[in-house]
Amino acid sequence: MVKALISKNMRKFLLIRSIHLIIVMLGATFLTFAITFIAPSDPAEMMYFSRDVVPTKEMLEQAREEMGLNDPLLIQYGRWLTDIARGDLGYSYSLRTNVSEILPQKIEKTVYLACFSIVILFVVSFALGVIAAMCKNRVIDHIIKILSMLSISIPSFWLGLILMYYFVVQLQLFKITDSDHASSIVLPALTLAIPLIGRYTMQIRAEVLDELGCNYVLGARTRGIKEFRIIWSHVIPNTLINIITLFGMTIAFLLGGTAIVEVIFSWPGLGSMALDAINQRDYVLLQAYVLLMAFIYVGMNFIVDVITQLIDPRVNIFGGCKHNE
Repeated sequence: MVKALISKNMRKFLLIRSIHLIIVMLGATFLTFAITFIAPSDPAEMMYFSRDVVPTKEMLEQAREEMGLNDPLLIQYGRWLTDIARGDLGYSYSLRTNVSEILPQKIEKTVYLACFSIVILFVVSFALGVIAAMCKNRVIDHIIKILSMLSISIPSFWLGLILMYYFVVQLQLFKITDSDHASSIVLPALTLAIPLIGRYTMQIRAEVLDELGCNYVLGARTRGIKEFRIIWSHVIPNTLINIITLFGMTIAFLLGGTAIVEVIFSWPGLGSMALDAINQRDYVLLQAYVLLMAFIYVGMNFIVDVITQLIDPRVNIFGGCKHNE
């Protein structure tokens, strides 16, 4: 009976969240297209400029007619949405190739950078968060809290420049000109991870302290279970529910918010591609980027909600400590 109820509630939850996802994505596609539609640059003119051709008025009128730019907004939007559904993201005038051929290469580079950053983030933040919680109000706890606040306050662009100056220019330990070299990812990954480490450390510290105050921990201690086993086998797994939400948004941020870091370290990912598209007024490429970012953020939010419900269906019903029963 309980399993059937949970299954029914889960199906209802998935249906509602799927409808929300579709509505949000449709809204994102319309806003993306509408903003580029009212942009001052003329796509037909940009097409000719990318070919080093100065178009005449007649050439522009003919190109606009062929590209369907004289049609109303809704008709152009419908045609663009249909092309996207077929996998046609348009033609990039600045790069002179189809957008669908560019994106996989850029996504691969950004995902590689994001994964490396996430590994650093979780290894360091979990270690520091647990240590700070176990040593509450001691010297090491205060030191970790101070370092966490400092890392949160550091701007990524400033940190990237400092790391580049000392480790590339002064010590010459890393190279940033060759993105295919293994060591080239270390500094941009650190630049992305360090500001997030402080936030995660404080969050994990708070979650661990909350779990340590639960009755099941007191019961485990009275049974003589070692503290390390309590922390590793019970406390840390129970802290993951609230961390998962933060983790999902962090993945979306690392995939979409790396533009400044990628430019500083000449990393050929999605962020640097977006900035190049803005500078070149390549609205077709920019549309694809915004659409991809919207899908990543909405999709990660959906995945996090589903995983949270699967791990603990009571998450929307009960608050605070869930293990006192």
